[in-house]
Amino acid sequence: MSRAVYPVARALTCVHTMAAGVDSKPGRPDGHQKGPHVTTTPTMKRKTAGKTTRRSALKLATASAVLPLVHIRSGRAAGKLSIAFWDHWVPAGNAVMQKQVDAWAAKNQVEVQADFITSVGQKNLLTIAAEAQAKTGHDVQAFPTWEVHNNADSLEPMDDVMKRLTDKYGQVNHVCDYLAKINGHWMAVPTSSGTQYKGPCGRISILKETAGLDVVGMYPAKEGHVAASDKWTWDAHLAAAEACLKAGTPFAIGLGQTSDSVDTAGVLFRAYGAELVDKDGNNTVKSDKVRAVLEYGQKLVKALPADAVSFDDASNNRALISGQSALIWNPPSAWAVAKRDAPKVADDAWSFSGPSGPEGRFLPYLPYFWGVWSFSKNKTAAKELIEALLQRDTIEARCNEVVGYDVPPFDSMLDFKVWQEVGPPAGTVYNYPIRPFHHAVAHIAALPAPPEIAVQIYNRGTMPTMLAKLKSGQTIDQVIAWASDELEGFAR
Repeated sequence: MSRAVYPVARALTCVHTMAAGVDSKPGRPDGHQKGPHVTTTPTMKRKTAGKTTRRSALKLATASAVLPLVHIRSGRAAGKLSIAFWDHWVPAGNAVMQKQVDAWAAKNQVEVQADFITSVGQKNLLTIAAEAQAKTGHDVQAFPTWEVHNNADSLEPMDDVMKRLTDKYGQVNHVCDYLAKINGHWMAVPTSSGTQYKGPCGRISILKETAGLDVVGMYPAKEGHVAASDKWTWDAHLAAAEACLKAGTPFAIGLGQTSDSVDTAGVLFRAYGAELVDKDGNNTVKSDKVRAVLEYGQKLVKALPADAVSFDDASNNRALISGQSALIWNPPSAWAVAKRDAPKVADDAWSFSGPSGPEGRFLPYLPYFWGVWSFSKNKTAAKELIEALLQRDTIEARCNEVVGYDVPPFDSMLDFKVWQEVGPPAGTVYNYPIRPFHHAVAHIAALPAPPEIAVQIYNRGTMPTMLAKLKSGQTIDQVIAWASDELEGFAR
């Protein structure tokens, strides 16, 4: 079985640090922050022993006491370690991560180099590709979504770390299993840093006055199921989109090939049970369920902006922040920028769960992972650092700094106060992460297709492209025929 690959150039040299770029999300300052590094005791050389005597044994014991230790869980380990983190959209995310790494390094007497590598221009993917090819670079890498599968043969199994974490905090969701558990082994550990849900974020007043949707009433900032949320369906979503289009504030849902467009289309297809490729790799696009979701799509695309086909991942953010849209599908990054640049918009924004369809309620979920390269020179230290950064207190401290943007991989941590307290308005992101009473399921577009096929469906934007073709006037039969040819190419 061939490995899934991203359509990025494979760099030939290892990149240790990357220059900051211009963020595709509005409002992100350039640059990243680094803290001081902890140095270790210099290495002492030991002479070759001859005949062992009581005196020579004592000398050997004394000398060994000052040698650099193999990394053990004693809090006194030494050595060097390098880790490549994702460069967070929220600048405070880098600073708190660096602080936690420095504290761990000082406690364990490990010299740690932490780099924050931007995803702008796919620089993080280029770095991963370069290090995998060169077999040198960082000890630990941050891997987005499909990249664990892409690099599985160069990664150290993480079953031991996952067992300790899940024994303590409970299991992670099925999307993490799908993306990082390969041939029965965890090849990377799901992290909170960069992990996000991408459900609806809407304007409270516009949705209520224009579409009759009381999103705060459906999804209040408190625990417990509200019966009104059961009426939040894809049909209700369509009716609201049509009403808001007439009012001049359309739903800013893209039909492009970037992540936001793919993720929204992915949960729409899943809500109708419309699989393009099944778990065994069979092309299933010519099914009644795919036809049903396209029949719905014919109506939805008419209610979307005229330029939806050309949307990128910043288009929806700009539409909400500028006051031109009543609803987008996105994590709280747009709200966070609006809080700074358009306070009246931020005061009127509310995140809530996705609508339900014939086969349930699903929410886009994009996890990040931390993995250890098999060529790392300090695997034990690398694993211990990862485990330390995934304790409840460290995750919560980072989550607080990024105003709830990051979602912990463990449901047992969804009781953090940040989502209830952050504002304005207070509780605006309380329903951003999936909660048990939402009766929703995390999903990544193209699941359950085998990952080496799914990644191609995702990266080529097959699902939103199908909807874009409907918007251009193609018939459902034409769209299905095009998609079938496309999928056959992925399977070759």
